[in-house]
Amino acid sequence: MAIIKQLDPHVADLIAAGEVVERPLSVVKELIENGLDAGAQSITVEIQGGGLTYIRVTDDGAGMVPEDAKIAFRRHATSKLCTGRDLEAVSTLGFRGEALAAISAVSRIDLLTRQKDQAEGTSVTVEAGQVVSVSPVGCPVGTTMIVRDLFFNTPARLKFMKSDRAEAAAITAMLTGVTLSHPEVSFRYLRDGKEEYHTPGDGSVQSAIYTLLGRDFAKGLIEVKGQDEGVKVTGFVTAPANARGNRSYQHFYVNGRYVRSKLLQAALEQAYKNVQFTGKFPGCVLYLTIGYGAVDVNVHPTKTEVKFLHEKQAFDAVYYSVLDALEQSNYMPELKLSSGTERALGTPKQPEHPVGAAIGRPPVPTPELQTTTPPRQIVLAPGTEPMAGELRDTSAVVYQSRFDLPGVGTIPVSSPIKPSLAPPTLPSVAGGAGEHSSPLQGEVPSKSRQTAIEIQAEPFRIIGEALGTYILVERGEEILFIDKHAAHERILFDQFRSKTYIPMAQILLVPLAVELGAEVTAVLVEHTPILEAFGFELDQFGQGTVALRQAPDVIDLNDMESFLTELAQGLRLGKTPNLDDIRDEVFHTMACKGAIKAGRQSEAADLHALAERVLNGDAQYCPHGRPVSLTLSRGQLDKQVRRS
Repeated sequence: MAIIKQLDPHVADLIAAGEVVERPLSVVKELIENGLDAGAQSITVEIQGGGLTYIRVTDDGAGMVPEDAKIAFRRHATSKLCTGRDLEAVSTLGFRGEALAAISAVSRIDLLTRQKDQAEGTSVTVEAGQVVSVSPVGCPVGTTMIVRDLFFNTPARLKFMKSDRAEAAAITAMLTGVTLSHPEVSFRYLRDGKEEYHTPGDGSVQSAIYTLLGRDFAKGLIEVKGQDEGVKVTGFVTAPANARGNRSYQHFYVNGRYVRSKLLQAALEQAYKNVQFTGKFPGCVLYLTIGYGAVDVNVHPTKTEVKFLHEKQAFDAVYYSVLDALEQSNYMPELKLSSGTERALGTPKQPEHPVGAAIGRPPVPTPELQTTTPPRQIVLAPGTEPMAGELRDTSAVVYQSRFDLPGVGTIPVSSPIKPSLAPPTLPSVAGGAGEHSSPLQGEVPSKSRQTAIEIQAEPFRIIGEALGTYILVERGEEILFIDKHAAHERILFDQFRSKTYIPMAQILLVPLAVELGAEVTAVLVEHTPILEAFGFELDQFGQGTVALRQAPDVIDLNDMESFLTELAQGLRLGKTPNLDDIRDEVFHTMACKGAIKAGRQSEAADLHALAERVLNGDAQYCPHGRPVSLTLSRGQLDKQVRRS
């Protein structure tokens, strides 16, 4: 007996609907994209009951003639594709011809549509995929689609829907993403009879961001403009100090299509490496313009994921565009004086940067682990004296002296070029629908990119030092509070990562026993070959103790226990950490421990050197992402004492 049979068309439609219409937001997204493809300049979206009971999408686009309106709900009916070759360069948001058929199969629909040259419009009523009526009607130019009782004939799907509030929140988030993709279109959004927002549609991305993401997000943005190998990148990113607690503020667009992409996400976050708090994420609104044939938008039924023909080009374009913008901005957060005043955030200075200009920075190589042999000198551990017969080397014996700001006085303060961040490693993008494994894992952007940034510091005056921590600087009509530890830490970190840095190792005449505990000791011993490249020489001395025989000269031996503990905690984060991450972790800890300490008074010359480096733009954020300085304007002070 035959067991294979042809499915009933209605059942087949319900199955197809399950692939396209996952929840109410899928319906709203498809209807909005139809309006955008029709050239709409104004779109109104209204939902009730989380979109399950009522959805209305009205646009002023081209509309449809009666003949098209009658067949628009058939499966694979579309005006956007003719031949298979059209799939190679899809330029419209919708193209499958499945959306209206899938939506109508699980709902009740009323369609009103009219073209500009038609005297009257067309009304079509559809229920469960079947056209119930078609009649002429008076209506404005464009299309109005009303969807009622979603999933009324598929109770199994309906019971898996979330609460009305949760479904409405999902629609709101999706609308935000889609609305930002077309700032030239005015979007109006109503939820249960209340207007949530109404964008101006003036073509300004900043206006749309202000309306949708809020004033605080909009004021702390840095403009991004870049182009590389046929990939143009524009938009805005948040300053590191304005990082968010999650990735919900990351919005990527490819040829006007709102997409989710782990590749682009990784490129963005790599650009922020070493300038942002751990656990924080940059926000962005970034637009990629790329040849239609170089991107596949047909890898997922909802068309929210894309695949790039040349992944490395897309990764490089985003990474270097954002990195370039961060390095050129001279963003300094302003000091907030009281909760009653408007939140004050600094406005980034936007340098001239033509769209077609080259982007990025030349990759700065870090010390090669296999070849670096740190110069060495013999140093006595604290509290010890040299012993007769112990010196077998002609090197001089020196005592550990106070730290005297290496990296501030030794590097010329007039250097006009900012240190670059290390080149990123392109991560793999693993499994799942619409995702793929990157063939470029482990590669880094290899292009030679030369861009020198000259920042001329305005005249300034050192007022003094406050609380042993902050350098007070008067510059023009503002006062700067510079965190001397954070500033020096950034300078040291960039110095360590530069290609000219060679670690200076110091040999301890008497090995220093450091008790760290079994777990910390095991981590350090595991990474001994890597640590040796930075001037460390240690071995296990008992279960929870290491014997330190050699260490970088930048680390005070009195701080060695806390240094090694912090370093082990960082190395323990991953089972097989990336080599660049290990280098950065070592440099992070070395810079933190080697920088001048907060709470200690410093020499006037050191304060001046640090302030000049900061004002030249050499240090804006410490390696952990904290801002190095805050500004207080004269206007803010006058307002507080009511002088104005």
